[in-house]
Amino acid sequence: MTSIIEAKNVTKQFGSYRAVDQINLKFEAGKISALLGPNGAGKTTTISMILGLIKPTSGEINVLGKPAGTSELRQQVGALMQDVKAADGLTVVEVLKLFRSYYKNPMSLEQLLDISGLHKEAKRRASTLSGGQRRRLAFAQSLVGNPELILLDEPTVGMDVEARTRFWDTIRALAANGRSILLTTHDLQEADAVADHISIIAGGRIVAEGTPQELKEQSALRTVSFRAVHTPNEEELYKLSGVKKVEYIQSRICLHVSQTDELLAVLLQKNWGVSDIEVHAAKFEDAFRTLTK
Repeated sequence: MTSIIEAKNVTKQFGSYRAVDQINLKFEAGKISALLGPNGAGKTTTISMILGLIKPTSGEINVLGKPAGTSELRQQVGALMQDVKAADGLTVVEVLKLFRSYYKNPMSLEQLLDISGLHKEAKRRASTLSGGQRRRLAFAQSLVGNPELILLDEPTVGMDVEARTRFWDTIRALAANGRSILLTTHDLQEADAVADHISIIAGGRIVAEGTPQELKEQSALRTVSFRAVHTPNEEELYKLSGVKKVEYIQSRICLHVSQTDELLAVLLQKNWGVSDIEVHAAKFEDAFRTLTK
């Protein structure tokens, strides 16, 4: 597969503080990729280096086959960063028209208003918009140039539920149309739902990569809960295959396990009077916590 972004042995040092430490990354073209990590993990620093806003202390980053920060990339890459200020004195339409003038092949004004959902606010001054509306306008600005690659840093902050739904529908449509998207987000549920590939960064280093399902299978536990006429003690339960944690929650026994097939067969053979078995898939939040400890 074609790599749209490739980072090789990239380190970024700020004085004595190492924000990014020898990372290697590859993101494929035409995919929705996510870079996840706790606060201070190095996500925004990495995005800033990919955009050429700051230079690595060592290592190299190539974007669309060119060194990060190359002038040609400005026509090919769109970005939505965390801190985007509304333009003073300009209406929504004026902001979009101004940004369209910077590009050779911009999206149409009508399309940008559709994407942002700001048709009704088109003649309002951008500075009077709500926080969520400003975020939607900033997203439209990131798409003005019809970019091949779109970088989104915490894109849905401040958006309401309806705006988030519209946003992710737009992202999926852009990816289906051959665009490549790289995003960072604190919303693990969103990343699990939309990302084709996830890289997890912690302490400035990449600690895991894969599809959401692969990451869950690697490090998160499934849950098997049931009722029992004759309640077994913890020692008996921990002897069962794959059981890592035991909980008694009201009238149910809850087992956190690495695999379920063998365990279910064993439970049904026990003389505990097992009934009302429920199996829950591994959660991405659990995998994320395990990987970023």
